[in-house]
Amino acid sequence: MRGWVVLLWAVLATIVLVALGIFGTLLVTGRVVLFPTPTPTATPLPIVTPVVDPTYEVLVLNATPEQGLATQMKDVVVAAGWAEDTVLASEAGSTDFPETTIYYYLPADEAAAAGLAQVIGGAKLEQSDVYQPVDNPEAKQLTIVIGLDRTANPPTETPAP
Repeated sequence: MRGWVVLLWAVLATIVLVALGIFGTLLVTGRVVLFPTPTPTATPLPIVTPVVDPTYEVLVLNATPEQGLATQMKDVVVAAGWAEDTVLASEAGSTDFPETTIYYYLPADEAAAAGLAQVIGGAKLEQSDVYQPVDNPEAKQLTIVIGLDRTANPPTETPAP
């Protein structure tokens, strides 16, 4: 009878040692993590409600080779309620800007930029200090850079082979 007890203990010890060896190998190779770090949950971005705010100055830059787009865009903005003297139309330094974009300076200006985007029929929004007046950094200004997507023949994306 004693022989069977010793054999059972030997089999049990073998099973335990093999299981510990497998678990140890998985732990060392990184396939099993004892204390995993929790995955960060994505926080939803706040939804900005567009607000048409004609108290902002608007700079319209035509960054396309097509002449007259800045003036046309200025007319659309003025028709939406902005004063004629708060909207300035001009030509940009380049003529190959791909997508019409509205630039705003402070996060608090995003709602006004979104409202202006609705007024002009849609545009990409981007926060940047590039077009903020240097002499008056506190000025409330939005800048529309007209892209090639607003020209008579907008570029079409060619699929990659």
